[in-house]
This record gives sequence, structure tokens and C-alpha cells, in this order.
Amino acid sequence: MFSKLRGLFGARDEVAPEPLRGRPKVRREKIYSADSGYVYQYFYEGFREAVRDGQSGCEYIFDCTSDRAARISVTVFAADQTFIAWQRETERELNDVEKYALIKMTLFSAFDEREHLTADLAIQLDGERISEHAQTLDL
Repeated sequence: MFSKLRGLFGARDEVAPEPLRGRPKVRREKIYSADSGYVYQYFYEGFREAVRDGQSGCEYIFDCTSDRAARISVTVFAADQTFIAWQRETERELNDVEKYALIKMTLFSAFDEREHLTADLAIQLDGERISEHAQTLDL
């Protein structure tokens, strides 16, 4: 009987994503005025370990809007190897607060580079961006 029910609903081979961690106890809306002219409101939802393109790391989830009507999810993925390579190159270890600052700078870059976010977006912190953002943050 269960095999018949499984056939009705389809096989579920997908693994559910890990629950988010690090969410603030009080959800605070923050605002960013982008170079594109839009003003974005966003909430930090938390982070979780993830694997993308065979690389392990963390994805940070933000709930965003530029018009208060449509909310979109922006995911910033940072591969562990990206941080390791930058730390090795600069001979400087990043703490968790500095890593989060680099993630937020990547989010802000996405706001700056796009006219208007209308659909969920996944972006990645890469070696070029981490160096650019670290310089901006004076790390």
C-alpha cells in the first residue's frame, strides 16, 4: 500500500536543507541605499552549512525588498576555500564578525549592480570580491 502512495506523490530523493542558525532573537529590518537608486530593506535570516559546485561552505540568507510589496530571498554563499585562500595570501586570520561583514558587502554589491531585484537570487563570494571588500573594510 505504501509503495502505491509513494507513486502518487513522487519519490523524494531531495535532502531537506539544514535549518538556519545565527538568526537574531529580535528580527531587525535594516536599510541600504544602493548605487542603482533603489532603497532596499532587508532582514538577516541566518546561515547554514552548504555545498555548491562541490565546495563546502556556508550560505547566508537575507529576506529583501525594494518596494515593500514583493519580498525576495537573497542567498550569499561563501566557500570555506575562499576564506582559507585569502587568509593564506594575507597571512591574516578572519574572525566570524569579519566574515559576516564580507558577506554583507557582497549583498550590498548585488544591490548596487542590479536595477531592481525581482526574483530570488543566489550570489557567491569569490576571491576577487573578498579582496575588494576586505580593502574597503580595511582588513
